[in-house]
Amino acid sequence: MIDRARAESVSYALLRFVAGFMFLFHGIQKLFGEFTTKAPPEVWSQKWFGGVIELLAGGLIAVGLFTRPAAILASGTMAVAYWQFHVMEKGSVLPVVNGGELAALYCFVFLLFAFRGAGSISLDRHIGRT
Repeated sequence: MIDRARAESVSYALLRFVAGFMFLFHGIQKLFGEFTTKAPPEVWSQKWFGGVIELLAGGLIAVGLFTRPAAILASGTMAVAYWQFHVMEKGSVLPVVNGGELAALYCFVFLLFAFRGAGSISLDRHIGRT
């Protein structure tokens, strides 16, 4: 028989880890030009700051350390990215039209982490931060 509480805890930790790890790789991509053909943005530019946030917040979220502040920063960053780079540039609020599905999804997944916290399988829980 499946222990629902344990399964929920593990699945939440997996979601947090995978989302954070994927976000971290977006930062690596932006800052270091890895896994892409695009050149890294100019240091101190808005896209550079976005890459720094993706790298640091993604890593913190993945391991579950300072999860709430990292997640609220990541969620806000994705909200700005969605509106500035998808809605305003593409002229449509619909994610399927403006290509902003990933930014919108990250925004709301990170918002969930910000409200719910790291969960029971995390460094926050391990060191006594709840």
